[in-house]
Amino acid sequence: MAVFVLVHGAWGGAHGFRKIRGPLRVAGHEVFTPCLTGIGERVHLTSPQVCLTTHITDVVNTVLYEDLRGIVLLGFSYGGFVITGALEHIGDRIRHLVYLDAFVPDDGDRVDTAGTGAGRGVIELGGDWLVAPVLAFFPDRHTDHTGE
Repeated sequence: MAVFVLVHGAWGGAHGFRKIRGPLRVAGHEVFTPCLTGIGERVHLTSPQVCLTTHITDVVNTVLYEDLRGIVLLGFSYGGFVITGALEHIGDRIRHLVYLDAFVPDDGDRVDTAGTGAGRGVIELGGDWLVAPVLAFFPDRHTDHTGE
């Protein structure tokens, strides 16, 4: 059977995979859902020092400490950046790489998560360094899209 490592997006958490972990395990697969530092269940660890490199390290350490091999590494949304970065460190342990509605970066692409404020000089919880979630646009399904 397969070994899955599922990596969540920037405004989620490992809890987002709770409905899929059970069925995968019942089917005989191993499932790991590391929570990225400063996000979801680990939001209490957020700080200006948390960055993409931190999240790559979260995933790489899960794979190395659990001694996982032949894994299916899946990244959802921002998790696409994370799994791409992890390849440099654990590429030899990955059997399949899956991007699920995720960013698929090219060489040289970067994640720009700079805060939008003018900066106050002192960093506080919720300060300018903390990036607010992007609001998704969901059109009203009852709207007439014919332009009339």
